[in-house]
Amino acid sequence: MAELPLTPRPAATLVLARDTPDGLEVFMMQRTHQAVFVPGGYVFPGGAVDTADADAFADLSQSCLSDAEASRRLSIAQGGLAYWVAAIRECFEEAGLLLAYDRAGKLVELNDPGIASDFAAMRPLVASGELGFADMCARFGIRPAFDRLSYFAHWITPVGAPRRFDTRFFVAIAPASQTGSHDNAETIGHAWMRPSDALARQRAGELDMMFATIRTLEELARFDNTEALMTYAATERAIPTYLPRVSTGPKGRRVLIQGDHAYAEVGKLDPNGKGHVLSHIVPGTLTVLSPRLRRVTAPNPHFMTGPGTNSYLIGASEDIAVIDPGPADPTHIDQLLAHANGRIRWILTTHTHIDHSPGAALLKQKTGAQVLGLPAPDAGNQDRGFRPDDTLHDGQRIEVGGCTLQVIHTPGHASNHLCYLLEEDHILLTGDHIMQGSTVVINPPDGDMRAYLASLERLKEFDISYFAPGHGFLMEKPHAVIDRIVAHRLARERKVMAALRSLDRATTQALLPIAYDDVPPQRHAMAERSLLAHLQKLEADGLVAQHDAQWQMQTPL
Repeated sequence: MAELPLTPRPAATLVLARDTPDGLEVFMMQRTHQAVFVPGGYVFPGGAVDTADADAFADLSQSCLSDAEASRRLSIAQGGLAYWVAAIRECFEEAGLLLAYDRAGKLVELNDPGIASDFAAMRPLVASGELGFADMCARFGIRPAFDRLSYFAHWITPVGAPRRFDTRFFVAIAPASQTGSHDNAETIGHAWMRPSDALARQRAGELDMMFATIRTLEELARFDNTEALMTYAATERAIPTYLPRVSTGPKGRRVLIQGDHAYAEVGKLDPNGKGHVLSHIVPGTLTVLSPRLRRVTAPNPHFMTGPGTNSYLIGASEDIAVIDPGPADPTHIDQLLAHANGRIRWILTTHTHIDHSPGAALLKQKTGAQVLGLPAPDAGNQDRGFRPDDTLHDGQRIEVGGCTLQVIHTPGHASNHLCYLLEEDHILLTGDHIMQGSTVVINPPDGDMRAYLASLERLKEFDISYFAPGHGFLMEKPHAVIDRIVAHRLARERKVMAALRSLDRATTQALLPIAYDDVPPQRHAMAERSLLAHLQKLEADGLVAQHDAQWQMQTPL
């Protein structure tokens, strides 16, 4: 029976900040070395949410922060107020710092030794549960200062951790007269630190921190003072949910978040968070993506090819198909033969650029396999020696190795570009139509921007769960990936048109440094090809025209 991941427990964390002559400081605590969660680590005050706490403040909250409004800010259906209460309560229990208003509506300060002593006596009682936090507030005639807190971040503990929390991070300015202290129970040390100093000490190995704390400190380090921090935190904005995943990187354990290249692949191959899946691509290493799909990357890393060209082994039987055998590298071909674990009977290519198809001839020579694909077009940096035994067409279904591949013609990057949908796994092998970590080059005359964008949109018609690109790792949420690519291309198109309007008439060479001012000069030669592709698309759309090697906006009829 498969092991089920622990369900994360709702939790709240409060980052208290203060201004000093040296800059903004935040309050941090060191957890006991016997703790199950982050033993010995430095954290911000916080802990699990107790929904009963919020019930006691429901009536009070209507005048300052209702449960409905708190829930809206957290993007949950209900129960949001409990997170604000938990953040304030846990901060009091763990750090002795209290954000509350007295009967006069003033922030509680602990200048008076008698008042400070009274609250200090209550702290262990609340922490142990002997006295409810709401009961303490009623006894002293105080109420939580909900309006002093701003929602800042959302982190969920990685799958596989011994304890998991679904934690909302809040920020607030610390009361001026309160300095805080550890409780000698759950925490054994405390300190006010500048975020940059805390990060430096973590990098030096002096402080142990979990990933979410490090990333939060990196965010906090951007602010010079509490006013800047709280102004930013109070701004309505979409706050992403971060669910880290643990992997194995070149230097050992590596934590990933959404946006990291290996994030989707690690989640698919390691659903229980054991951390054994590689988050870096090693040429020649076999990566099993499913019982029917395996990847071997060629040793041709480059800024145009990323970590190298991916070759895919397809098959759930002894008969195997190879998609994109890569460059004519004998070592890579031998590795494909070694990892095939069966007879290679079919060789398919997505297109005939020289990092994808030249290996087909060498692999056929060694195996006698049938070569399938489309012939090389006349233009572009093509593999002229590619000779398919049979040509493929859009919509064709091929049975290989006990699997079904659907052929999808996707012109744009190359006129003969094909993608292959592995129907049993709902994985699309994209070749260079969709790449990871790099913008696909559209190089006229064979490259066509208009066709490329149309091919991207067409992929939304298919039942796809993952993209398996020609360079990089598995990519999830295919519709979102397509939308990002299209948005990027259209944003560049708008920039091209704005540059053209500013110059009235211009050559591509004159437009390039304006429309591609965010691209390093050493890559301008390739950028100029993409610029030409954009201009040709705009010309086909009737928006620009070319006269005497110069481009200009087309006057509407």
